[in-house]
Amino acid sequence: MSNQLIGKPINHKSYLQIIMISATFGGLLFGYDTGVINGALPFMARPDQLNLTPVTEGLVTSILLLGAAIGALFGGKLSDYYGRRKMILNLSFLFLLASLGTGFAPNISLIVVFRFLLGLAVGGASSMVPAFLAEMAPHEKRGRMVTQNELMIVGGQLLAYVFNAILGVTMADTGYVWRYMLFLSAVPALILFVSMLFVPESPRWLTSKGKKSEALLVLKKIRDEKRAKDEFNEIKTAVEKDLELEKASFKDFSTPWLRRILLIGIGVAVVNQITGVNSIMYYGTHILQESGFGTKAALIANIANGLISVIAVIFGIWLVGKVNRRPMLIVGLSGTTIALLLIAIFSVVLDGSTALPYIVLSLTVLFLAFMQGCVGPVTWLVIAEIFPQRLRGLGSGISVFFLWIVNCIIGFFFPILLSSVGLATTFFVFVALGLLGIGFVYKFMPETNGRTLEELEEHLRVQFDKSSAKESIVKAQ
Repeated sequence: MSNQLIGKPINHKSYLQIIMISATFGGLLFGYDTGVINGALPFMARPDQLNLTPVTEGLVTSILLLGAAIGALFGGKLSDYYGRRKMILNLSFLFLLASLGTGFAPNISLIVVFRFLLGLAVGGASSMVPAFLAEMAPHEKRGRMVTQNELMIVGGQLLAYVFNAILGVTMADTGYVWRYMLFLSAVPALILFVSMLFVPESPRWLTSKGKKSEALLVLKKIRDEKRAKDEFNEIKTAVEKDLELEKASFKDFSTPWLRRILLIGIGVAVVNQITGVNSIMYYGTHILQESGFGTKAALIANIANGLISVIAVIFGIWLVGKVNRRPMLIVGLSGTTIALLLIAIFSVVLDGSTALPYIVLSLTVLFLAFMQGCVGPVTWLVIAEIFPQRLRGLGSGISVFFLWIVNCIIGFFFPILLSSVGLATTFFVFVALGLLGIGFVYKFMPETNGRTLEELEEHLRVQFDKSSAKESIVKAQ
C-alpha cells in the first residue's frame, strides 16, 4: 500500500494518536512474547511434555533473546534503507508466523527454531518502533510518545500473566495448556499488520530519501500548518547536511563524538539489563515457587508483577515530561538495587518461613515499580533520541543489540544459577551489577531533555568535540 495517507483525519492530534497506538502494538507483542514464557515453562517442563532441565529451560527462554539481538542489530539498518513503516509491517507477519509455529511445535528443536524467529521480530520491533515514534512526535511530546511504547510492552506482559494464570488454573491438568498460551500472541500480530496498513511513513525518513512532498504532507496531517512547514525546513536542512556525508555505516562511529554517543547508548542499554529485570519477567513464577508458593498460587501472584509494571509505566510517562532523564534514571536504579538487596537478605534470614514468599512478592513488586516507572521509560527514550538522524537506525540497532545480548546471557544462566547457588546469592550478584550501573549513569550519561532531535544532535556534537579536544591536550601534556 502507498505511503500516501488515506482520507482526511478529524484533526492532527487525533491522527497522531492513532499512529502511536498502531505502531506500539509492536511493543505489545514484544511484551507478550517475552512474558508468556514465564507461565508456560512450568507446563513445558513436565515429563509428559518437553521434560525441560535447567539448561534446556534456559535455552528455550534465551534463544528468543539471541534472535532479538540479531533482529535489533539488522532491523535498524533495514529500517534506514526500506523505511520504518514498511519494516514494522513485515515484522508483524513474522510475529504471526512464529507465534503459530511455537504453539504447534512438537519438540524442543522446533520450539527453539520458532522462538529464534520470534526473537528476530521482537528485536526488530524494539529498535524500530521507538525510533519511528521519536521521528513522528513533536519535541515537547517526544518523551511521552516514545515511553507509551514501554506502556504497551508491560501491558503485553500483564496480558501474558493474566492469560497464563487463567489457563494455568483452569487447565492445569491438561499438559499442553502451554500451547494455548503461546497461540494467543497471534491475535495482536494480526492487529499490528492491519493497523500499519493505514499508518504513514516517518517524514524524516521520507525527506532523507528525497520524497519531500510526501514528507510535508505527512507533517501537515500531524502538525498545524505553520509548525509543519517550520519543522519540514528544519528536517530538510539536517538531511541536506547528512547527504554531504557518506551513507551510514559502522565506520562512522570512529569519529570521536559519535563513538562516545554510541558507547553511551550501549551503556544505557546494558545498565537496563544488569538490573536483573528480566530474571523477574521471564522467571517470576519460578522465583515465587522457589520462595515457597505452589505453581497455581505463583501464577496468580505473578499477575501483581504485571499489574504494578503497567501502573508504574503510566506514572513514568507522566514523570518523564516533568523531570530530566538523568536524575530519573539514577533514582530508578537506586530503587531497584535496594529492592534486590532486601530480597537477598530476607531469603537468608527467613529461609523456610511461611512469610518469605509474600515478602519476596512484595519486593519484586517494589523492584518493578522503580524499574518500569523510571529505568525502562528513560532507557528506550534515550536510545531513541541520542543518535543523529543519519545514524539513528544503525545506532539504536547496535545499542539494542547489546541490550538483547546481555538479556540473553542472563536469561540462559539465571535458572542454572538459581538451581546451583540459590535465590539469595543470585540476587546479591544483581545488587553488585546495579551499583556499577548507577556509577555509569552518574559519570557518563548526558541530559537529553528539552531539545528537538536536531538541536540535541548539535548540542552533543559540540559538547563531545570539546571533551575530545580537552582529552587530547591532556594526553599531549
